[in-house]
Order: sequence, then C-alpha cells, then structure tokens
Amino acid sequence: MIRYVLRRLLQLIPVFFGTTFLIYALVWAVPGDPFSGKCGQQACPQAYIDLMTEKFHLNDNLIVQYFKYLGSLFTGDWGETFNGSSVGELISTSYPITLRLAVVAVLIEAVIGLSAGVLTGLRGKGFLDNLVLVSTTFLISLPVFVTAIVLQIVLGVNLGIIDASVSDDPGFGELIVPGIALGSLSMAYVARLTRTSIAENRHADYIRTAIAKGQPNSRVIGIHLLRNSVIPVLTFLGTDLGALMGGAIVTEGVFNINGLGGLIFRGLQNRESATVVGVVVLLVLVYLLMSLIVDLLYAVLDPRIRYD
Repeated sequence: MIRYVLRRLLQLIPVFFGTTFLIYALVWAVPGDPFSGKCGQQACPQAYIDLMTEKFHLNDNLIVQYFKYLGSLFTGDWGETFNGSSVGELISTSYPITLRLAVVAVLIEAVIGLSAGVLTGLRGKGFLDNLVLVSTTFLISLPVFVTAIVLQIVLGVNLGIIDASVSDDPGFGELIVPGIALGSLSMAYVARLTRTSIAENRHADYIRTAIAKGQPNSRVIGIHLLRNSVIPVLTFLGTDLGALMGGAIVTEGVFNINGLGGLIFRGLQNRESATVVGVVVLLVLVYLLMSLIVDLLYAVLDPRIRYD
C-alpha cells in the first residue's frame, strides 16, 4: 500500500505541473492591456505600470513567470491583486464557505441519489422505477441556476421557510437549500449510475453463488452486491466534490454566498489574474487529493483489488 501511495504521488507531480502551467498560461496570456480600468477612467501613470510590471514579472517570458509564481506558491505566498490585497487571505475567507456548500451538496446527492438508485435497481421495473427515471430526467434537463432560482422564490419568497440570501458566514443549516440546488444535477446522475450498476450486478455469477450457498438476502445485498456496485458511484462522488466547488459560481450568486465562485467571478470581471490562478490552483489540488483518496478506497470496497 505504501509503495502504491508513493507511486500515485509521483504520478500526480507531472499532472500538477501540467495543469497549473496551462491555467497560468491561459489566464496571463489573455490579449489586451492588463492595467486597463485599474486607475478609473484615466490611464494609469507610467510609474504604476512599471511597478506592477516588475511586481508580476510581466517583462519575463511566460515560463520564467510561471516558475517564479510556483516558487512563491511553495513558500505559502499566493500572490497579490493589483490593489495590494493578499490572494491567500481572500481564499482563506471564501474557501471554507464553498467547502461547506460542496460537502452539503455531495452528502445530499449521495444519500438521495444512492437511496433512489438502490431501490430502483433492486425492485426493477415498476412505478418507483418510472418515477425515479422521470424525476432524474427532469433534473438533468434543468440548468442548475433555474433550480436555484425556483427554490429561492418558492421556499424563500413565497413560503418564507428560508432566507432568500444567506448570511456572511453561513453554517451548514443555511446551506441545505443551496446545496440541494447545487447537487441536483449530480444527484440525478448518481441515482441513474447506481441503478444501472446494481441492475447489472444482480445477475452476476458471484451473486448467484452467494444465493446458492444459502447466505441471507441482507448479506448478499449489503456485502456482495452493494460493495461492488458502488465503486463507479464512488469515483463520481469523489471527483464531483472538486467540480461542485468550481461550479458553484451561479448558485453562490443566486443565494448571495460569499464563496470561491464569487471570488472567481470578480477576478475575471476585474481581470485580477493572480486571484483567478490562485483559486484554480487550489481546485486542482482538491481534484488530485480526491482522486488519490478514491483510488485507495477501491481496495476497501472490493477485496479483489490489491496494491502491490
């Protein structure tokens, strides 16, 4: 296991350098004047332009800029915006909120999606199966922002069950409805993926063997069927955490959540390249970490998988 973890960590190194360089190049290579609009309606003074050019190493070629950025990043310096704000402090303020929102969304999609998928996969065709298929098709056809707006209007404005906007530092309770909106699309995919996986494995040879040996139905389903069927679902859920954190821009905007989504949007709007690069690098690290954790969990779910 230790050798496998070390091998996977070594494999993640070129992935990290490749993705971060691509992100850095795409963000900083955007054509146009990087100082446009930074000084209001007037053109920026030459002294300011010279200072910012030297601060962000804009006179160096792209590769040199990238490695200088990485050197600062490895020392804990995430850089600064053009107005002098620390990107690290901006991320440390917004990241916990988005992480809580993403965790709520993953829990909701895991509990509801797995439950619906297991029930329909075990029972086969019938009213419940048709209901889940219609419901998931409806959720998949709706954009996430439409689901968020509908929930906000119905539950917040019309019924008054929730606040239309969350507080500056929301807890898990305030993020349940935004989490439902954010995870609704993935919840539909989890339900369908679970249903298909269980329906296929129900007729596998190892299931028939377990039944022929006279094992209890609960053990056949809980130990043999579910553990093997949940592996593709686990892969989806693990990587979906990073996807939800990066894709929460619209949901955070609808519910006025001060998270990473708003930070990225403001960074793109104001052409604050350091902010955008810092947030996306953080999301890359989350993706890589979750990918490693999912790979390690495979052996827990399936005893046939061994890491030599």
